[in-house]
Amino acid sequence: MKKKWLLFAITQTILGGVWGALIEIPDRAGFPTTLGYIIWSFTMIIPTVITLKAVNWKVEYNRRAIIYGSLVGLFGAGGQLILFQALRIGPAFLIFPIISLAPVITILLAYIFLKERTSIWGWAGIVLAIIAIPLLSYQSIDGTGSFNFGIWTILSLLVFFAWGAQGFIMKFANKIMNAESIFFYMALTAILLSPIAYFMTDFTQEINWGFDGPYLAFLIHIINAVAALLLVYAYRYGKAMIISPLTNAVSPVITIILSLVIYQVIPNGFIIVGMVIAIIAAFLLTVGEE
Repeated sequence: MKKKWLLFAITQTILGGVWGALIEIPDRAGFPTTLGYIIWSFTMIIPTVITLKAVNWKVEYNRRAIIYGSLVGLFGAGGQLILFQALRIGPAFLIFPIISLAPVITILLAYIFLKERTSIWGWAGIVLAIIAIPLLSYQSIDGTGSFNFGIWTILSLLVFFAWGAQGFIMKFANKIMNAESIFFYMALTAILLSPIAYFMTDFTQEINWGFDGPYLAFLIHIINAVAALLLVYAYRYGKAMIISPLTNAVSPVITIILSLVIYQVIPNGFIIVGMVIAIIAAFLLTVGEE
């Protein structure tokens, strides 16, 4: 199949968009996102077992495989934990636009070190995607709007670099090891980091332990676990400089559309413009790889 990467990328994008819309449900019901992280880390076991069984449980244990596989997981899951802390002390309306530009890092690293190239249409799609992503993460200023640039800025930049580097490392790792082993180490790293999420949880607040709390979170996070696996396969067959902006630009569009249906949340002008640009970018990115 000539465009196997596109099938994986589009499916991952759809699942990621659906997950992004549904994950608000347990959060709004009083189940903390930190505990949600722990549940997500264990849902990673399900696709890990399925994929490893398909390759006769062949996990690569050499030093390079362990290092690069673990780095993919550490940069992804570790970045998520850092983001939790950043959102505790900083303004979300500034944090999300900063970290949303992580594909810029992926693109630059892939261009410099992996020698990836694309057509003029591909480059046009990349530029438009980079413009669309922060627009899609735009949030209005709440409260007085007063804030100080402090530790949250550093934390946001750490997430920005971590998630940007993750895409590059994921592509590089796919050159030296199988995708199933990469995902195994991603799952393992996510689980090993889960105690940090536990200690970050504010247990003084009332926590919903009902079905719409941890149980619903489990069902929703399975979607994200499968999406993470598909992303690994997308990077295996496609270019990092195309997949990163494509998935990061289009997935929020799906989330916004579903949120409009589920929560009746009308997107503001910035987000609507971002959605239009993202759709154009997605078209150019796929056409550019013909």
